[in-house]
Amino acid sequence: MPPTPQPDPEPSPVRSPHPITADAPERIPRPLLTQSWLDLAFLHWAADPADVAPLLPSGTVPDTLDGVTYVGLVAFRMHRVGWLGLPGVPYLGDFPETNVRLYSVDAHGRRGVVFLSLDASRLIPVAVGRLGFRMPYVWSRMAVRHGTGTVTYTSSRRWPGPRGAGSRITVRVGERIEEPTELEHFLTARWGMHGAFFGRSVYLPNAHPRWPLHRAELLDCDEELVVAAGLPEPDGDPVSVLYSPGVPARFGRPARPGGIRTP
Repeated sequence: MPPTPQPDPEPSPVRSPHPITADAPERIPRPLLTQSWLDLAFLHWAADPADVAPLLPSGTVPDTLDGVTYVGLVAFRMHRVGWLGLPGVPYLGDFPETNVRLYSVDAHGRRGVVFLSLDASRLIPVAVGRLGFRMPYVWSRMAVRHGTGTVTYTSSRRWPGPRGAGSRITVRVGERIEEPTELEHFLTARWGMHGAFFGRSVYLPNAHPRWPLHRAELLDCDEELVVAAGLPEPDGDPVSVLYSPGVPARFGRPARPGGIRTP
């Protein structure tokens, strides 16, 4: 007789998320990847967790603050990307990038980010990211330009598209933030990413110095990347606009998030 089908096991409960801290919870002495993130603009809109849950990788659920989650559009310059402790590559490892990201937590309580798209201006890193690591990189024409107290980020997609979709963001940099609010900590104090690599859901930890954050005024925002990533069009102006001159970062070895089954 064929075996009697057994019901699927119940999903493991989600532990309480780890506390949000401004400093990395662990050291990464032997990094898988090193890089610096420079001239960052953080734009965030509030979102319904039900809208973002289907876009998260298996093993994670939306991370929320007071019942709300967030969609981030983060523009910056990638600098000196290096692998396995090797020095960063001057040309291929330096390029503008703009990410659409969500906020996630796994069954171990580890908070992270999930990238829905990563626009970058260097074709080889885009190809390696897409083909080697199955990350949603997009090759785009991009620039980061400084004005008098302002920074402008532009992008226009080349491949794989949608061709021409892009963004133009200009922020005016304001005063240094001495003590971030609870929301500003929630949006920036992220010490890992959740993603799917080689067909498996994994958590990739990172460590970097405490963010030097500035409040910022949004002067211009014309973007199509959030909708292109499969999300509803943002409703109104961002609820948070921040700027940082940047930090060096180190990524550790991937670990399985485990414990949660998602549809």
